[in-house]
Amino acid sequence: MTRLLVECTHVFLHPKVNSGIQRVVRNVINQLPASVDGVECIPVVMLKGKLYRVLKLGALNIPFFDGLMTFGGRLERLAHRFWQLHQRLHNRSHSRVIKRLLHVAYRLTAITCFSIPLRLIDAINQYQLPKRCSPLQHQPGDQLVLLDSSWHSDFFPFAEQLKREGVGIVSVIYDLIPLTHPQFYDTRLVQIFNEWFNWITQTADGYVAISATVRDQVREELQRRLGPAKADTLWFDYFHLGSELDLSEACAAVEPRLTHVFKTPEPVFLMVSTIEPRKNHDYLLDAFERAWASGSQARLCIAGRIGWKCDALLARVRNHPQLNQRLFMFNDLSDTSLEHAYSHASALVFPSWVEGFGLPLVEAMQRGLPAMGSDIPIFREIGGEFMAYFDLAEPQSLADLVTGFERSGKFPAARSVADWQWIGWREASAQLAERTLRNLVDAPVVQERQHANCP
Repeated sequence: MTRLLVECTHVFLHPKVNSGIQRVVRNVINQLPASVDGVECIPVVMLKGKLYRVLKLGALNIPFFDGLMTFGGRLERLAHRFWQLHQRLHNRSHSRVIKRLLHVAYRLTAITCFSIPLRLIDAINQYQLPKRCSPLQHQPGDQLVLLDSSWHSDFFPFAEQLKREGVGIVSVIYDLIPLTHPQFYDTRLVQIFNEWFNWITQTADGYVAISATVRDQVREELQRRLGPAKADTLWFDYFHLGSELDLSEACAAVEPRLTHVFKTPEPVFLMVSTIEPRKNHDYLLDAFERAWASGSQARLCIAGRIGWKCDALLARVRNHPQLNQRLFMFNDLSDTSLEHAYSHASALVFPSWVEGFGLPLVEAMQRGLPAMGSDIPIFREIGGEFMAYFDLAEPQSLADLVTGFERSGKFPAARSVADWQWIGWREASAQLAERTLRNLVDAPVVQERQHANCP
């Protein structure tokens, strides 16, 4: 009997994180159908070599445990930044003695300030596990769908054991950017991702990407690594992501400083993303500086948490002469505040170098907010004729779109965003289950539902 076991371990352990993949995992799991054509769909986590059915993905809303989780998450991020600092100092030093001293100091600090407290937090959190999950026995024919960011996890030996005992392995692939564009990430993350992809290449029976663009990239990469004959024994498919902001609360307060940005009659262009090199904020600033130099009164609102390799960009923003006049930055907006921004902006701008999907695009366009994006294949897949595209080699092309829209009031896309349709998270979750099942040899024949997810 086939069952879909949809894995969400990292989000289960870090329920307060709300960016990128975490948002996708939470929404897919919360909207996961109980069954598809008689096949049961079960959200699961793998903890310390055991399989559990998820009863509650989010936190328990008990102040002590929630506070402990939040503190643990911050401590993990601080530990990562401390490691990055150590790496920078270690790489700059040419003395073997100094390198050895730095290593000893790092190890002592990491153990006392991070490892021990994090292990204590993990031990305390074990007390709430029975309220959030219950043991689940796997059975031959089950399909383990690795939905979460499993490169963060340590369950690889257990997953291999499950496969030996008749459980199929399906990997959800968000993108291959750490492999194709390693310059945008820290060396350690690229190494971790590459090790994970090597493992998933040898372990998975099938792959479900979050776009047709990524599906084709995954197939090509597997053919390169395994050879066409071996790759042809595997299957490749994709599903599309939903668009709702599930943590938005109608009664919650909007960030007061954000509301001020939209109170003037000037158009506001919104950029939503983590601040990191791949998102190309420098290009965005270059383009708007050209627009402002030509007389534009447009405002640029950048929303997104601070990521990595962005110190120079942050310094550029903080020292910018237009800061808090025509240039605004928000690094910790709630979903409620983000909903307000989507509802009041004039257009979304998204100048990414490369993406696996581009979730802010569908979030914006589904709310009737027109979008300008990089002329890259994935944005063409999502936006079609409903988006306006600019050339990443020339910031003036975006500046011209901004000033032209500002002067004419007519958005420079072939078709109106009012006619654009996209799926919600319920349809996205069902689509993942349906498209997984249709590729399984021994599964029931799945009659896939029609979802409005094509521009």
